[in-house]
Amino acid sequence: MAALWNNPDVQFVFWALVKILVILHAMLGIVSYMIFAERKIAGHMQARVGPNRVGPMGLFQPAADVLKLFFKEEFTPAGANKVIFHLAPMLAVIPALVVFSVVPFGPQGALQVTDINVGLLLFLAMSSLGVYAITLGGWSSNNKYALLGGLRSSAQMISYELPMGLSTIGVLLIAGSLSLVDIVKAQEHAWFVLYQPAAFLVFMITALAETNRAPFDLPEAEAELVAGFHTEYSSMKFGLFFLGEFMNVISISCIAVVLFLGGWNGPWLPESLKFLWFFLKLGALLFFFIWVRWTFPRLRYDQLMNLGWKVLLPVSLANVVLTSVFVWWKGQR
Repeated sequence: MAALWNNPDVQFVFWALVKILVILHAMLGIVSYMIFAERKIAGHMQARVGPNRVGPMGLFQPAADVLKLFFKEEFTPAGANKVIFHLAPMLAVIPALVVFSVVPFGPQGALQVTDINVGLLLFLAMSSLGVYAITLGGWSSNNKYALLGGLRSSAQMISYELPMGLSTIGVLLIAGSLSLVDIVKAQEHAWFVLYQPAAFLVFMITALAETNRAPFDLPEAEAELVAGFHTEYSSMKFGLFFLGEFMNVISISCIAVVLFLGGWNGPWLPESLKFLWFFLKLGALLFFFIWVRWTFPRLRYDQLMNLGWKVLLPVSLANVVLTSVFVWWKGQR
């Protein structure tokens, strides 16, 4: 047994599994209290109190919500494709969880599950899988409103994935690596948002659309589609879709911090506490997502598609060209 433990590969797998379990439980807690924070912030923005009944200042409201979802009646529509109907909610959560395996939360190895040389590529691949959960959930429900919500989502997410991917190319050209750790290290002296403000703006707008957050929440527009793709879902299946949405918000905010806001880099704090900068920046972006939801009205669907194809795509392409010219010119000096 001792000889097995002394094997470096065994130790790597063991500690990676430990980190994954820690991150999984931490993210479940963060998601619960992000939902609570959204309800409280929305209340203050609308001159209301928000949740305040369960526990001191309503802090136990997330636990009450989870219990309520557990005990709600669960049903499956008679004409539904039962296999896909049950798999779709899980597919909404798993890709977001996989992204956290490559996010460097701090400079220490204990704060990184793994550092692979294609970490950004993994994020883009996993984010593109989210559309399957929503589309399959809407189609398998055998409900016309759910199907329309799923089809809207597929068109929306495919349209916005392209400018999102292009907005990251400028960062890659400057950093010279697809490794998220290398990208953070390249920002020790200046964050990439200073060099790539247009790319950062495009990335954040497409992040709102990719996560189906207002003002881009057309797949679940309640005024038109009842509840969109999750109309027929109840109990913990609905909870998993809800969990997947907020997990995606957190994961995409983590990537934005890594790509544009310097990751764990920041002044004053010693090396052992620099991870606090990462979580401070993450908290600011999560507040931004909440603030946007309760500030801007929902776009019409034609406005949504026009913005993606006629504005964000040309801007991201122009940014790639200009950054390429700049990097080439700098290399010639």
